[in-house]
Amino acid sequence: MRTLFDFLRDSWVINLYAPIDGTIKLIEEVPDTIFAEKIVGEGIALEPTGRVVVAPCDGKIVQISSTNHAVGIVTDLGLEILIHVGMDTVELNSEGFKRIAVVGMRVEKGDVLLELDLERIKALGKSVITPFVITNMEQADITYIAKGKAIAGETIVMTVKVKKKE
Repeated sequence: MRTLFDFLRDSWVINLYAPIDGTIKLIEEVPDTIFAEKIVGEGIALEPTGRVVVAPCDGKIVQISSTNHAVGIVTDLGLEILIHVGMDTVELNSEGFKRIAVVGMRVEKGDVLLELDLERIKALGKSVITPFVITNMEQADITYIAKGKAIAGETIVMTVKVKKKE
């Protein structure tokens, strides 16, 4: 929560929750160099077991890919977050994905963004590993990354120190 004296602060701490049920993986384990080499951003990946993607924090939806496989959120503190379901899933042209959220929508932690048919996506030959990254790392320091199993909207998977914009 922001206060009257926030202008004196140089950073805030935000918890990011799992956007989908699954097992937490290192971002380096993603079978795509753009994520594994942190070109897009820093974060984690999840090997999903759930069927819904939820908002990992409060914020605003700023992007949903036309093929419904990726969602971009910006927090009130300006942290830019990308949830990218699967590898090469853009090629599925939305098959296995159902959009629930819309661009411009204000979301709260746990709000449903997408529904998935993981079995269908896998049957179509695509990995479902889901990178969950911060794309503006110049404004953030990740201070905690969880391990093990995660429950969507309940398990804190990253704690981030968000720096004040200059």
